[in-house]
Amino acid sequence: MRTNIIRSERMVISYDVVNGWTVLEVDGEIDVHTSPRITEAVIKLLDEGHRHLVLDLCFVPFLDSVGLGAVVASTKRIREREGSLRITSSSARLLKVFEISGLHDAYEFYDSPEEATLQAPSGSGLAHWPHG
Repeated sequence: MRTNIIRSERMVISYDVVNGWTVLEVDGEIDVHTSPRITEAVIKLLDEGHRHLVLDLCFVPFLDSVGLGAVVASTKRIREREGSLRITSSSARLLKVFEISGLHDAYEFYDSPEEATLQAPSGSGLAHWPHG
């Protein structure tokens, strides 16, 4: 059952738990105005005990560098809780943002939440995230 965490005129963030993963669905552009909501949602879920997250960007038409920064900040928080993060997006444009930034190899990417949640979490889902 999908639960809304954040709802505004520019963005809706909701989540559902599937096969041990908390799927955080973002619907709307992730930019300088909306990116703090991503971090806010991740903090809320981590505080509730969720550790293994799938950041579903399938309904995100735009991601800027500030939005990418919010993803990185969220990743650090998830890592502090010894959690996992997978990202879903079928948009070549969004994936290009991760490639240009040099972060594409740091994450596990999937085309859909269904694909990302096929196997239950085990260990870290942070592919090659720098240690330290």
